[in-house]
Amino acid sequence: MHSQLTLAVTGQSLIKHDIRQITDPAVDGVRSILRSADLAFTNFEGTILGRHGGWPLKGSYFGASDPMVLDVLQSMGFAGLSLSNNHAFDLGPSGVLSTLEEVEKRGFLAAGLGRNRKEAGRAAIRSVGTRKVALVAMDGGPGPDFMYAADSGPGRSERPGINRLRLSQVLDVDAPAFEQIRQVREKVGYGDMHLLNDVQPDDPLPMEDGELGFARTIFRRAEGFGRNVRVDIEDRERNLAAISAAASDGCVVVAYLHHHHWARNWHEVPDWVSTVAKDCIDAGAAVFLSHGAPVLQPVEIYRCRPIFYSLGNFIFHVKSANSKWTDRQVWESVVAVCLIAENGSSTELRFHPVVIGGEDGLEDGLLERRLAPQRVYGVPAERILGRLREQSAMLGTDIEIVDDVGVLRP
Repeated sequence: MHSQLTLAVTGQSLIKHDIRQITDPAVDGVRSILRSADLAFTNFEGTILGRHGGWPLKGSYFGASDPMVLDVLQSMGFAGLSLSNNHAFDLGPSGVLSTLEEVEKRGFLAAGLGRNRKEAGRAAIRSVGTRKVALVAMDGGPGPDFMYAADSGPGRSERPGINRLRLSQVLDVDAPAFEQIRQVREKVGYGDMHLLNDVQPDDPLPMEDGELGFARTIFRRAEGFGRNVRVDIEDRERNLAAISAAASDGCVVVAYLHHHHWARNWHEVPDWVSTVAKDCIDAGAAVFLSHGAPVLQPVEIYRCRPIFYSLGNFIFHVKSANSKWTDRQVWESVVAVCLIAENGSSTELRFHPVVIGGEDGLEDGLLERRLAPQRVYGVPAERILGRLREQSAMLGTDIEIVDDVGVLRP
């Protein structure tokens, strides 16, 4: 007979420094929560500079890390990692190979990265006590086509990279604006070859009736103005099939999505993300977790299973110089602990508030000193949990705050 599974999930971990030497009781409190779970999971927001080398493919947001950061995560209690995110390709295919090699060497349950598309998209599975746990991890970009894994074909070798959920941004404009854009496109001599050049190095995107492509953007004739995201059907079905197969095999499936198609307000959840989350749960996922927006977003319960729209940041090693990461909420989050029953439903969730660098760190302008998450109590706990409770209530989720812990019983 299966027992209940305790799963701890956190914000994303953009880690570059060794924080094992930090012995602050508040940091030890976070470690204790993670180590007490049957499985603790985070998104490793980066790529490893290892044996295969590589070259930086980005500018100021370059994210390569030494292999020892994986030891740091493991020492904190993490055994599950998503590897699908916008920093996973910062060293190109060489970094992908090094990351895979170092992650596999340490025995993590990890998904979302592979030597080809088939490998990147498969569910990673391992036994945890008497249960089997599976992880399917996706990235929605936006990012260039070449960062995503590809299988070999005639005249083409396979490409190491990230498991993709391809998303296309579509801008709604009213009829007069649509006609103006069409006229501008014609007057500047925009032809079919220009359209092909615009989408390089990506493959051309299909357009529907009432749409036109111009300057790397799809415009759609509508009643008003707005931003939309279109999910690629083939990628959607491929990833849902991986979730469904793992669930049919008796696994507790964690579905993960990383993306930067945020709403204008970081705290808002775009409709398309909610649709993807519920599709994943309908396919058999026990938990859906997303990162991208760098703040804590609402939690929703769907079919007695949690949707974590964003848990923000857990470890966030960035530089102070010219940083835009000064908002207090970028450094505040929770460690969520889910108690998962035999049927995959969550019977209880607990939210433990954390602040990266602690309350004192928030008063210090040096981001380099904000190294490790600290468990907080009292006023900061009430601030973080109160915000989570208020936002989640808008989605019908009732979180109770008891002794500086958020409690949710679906």
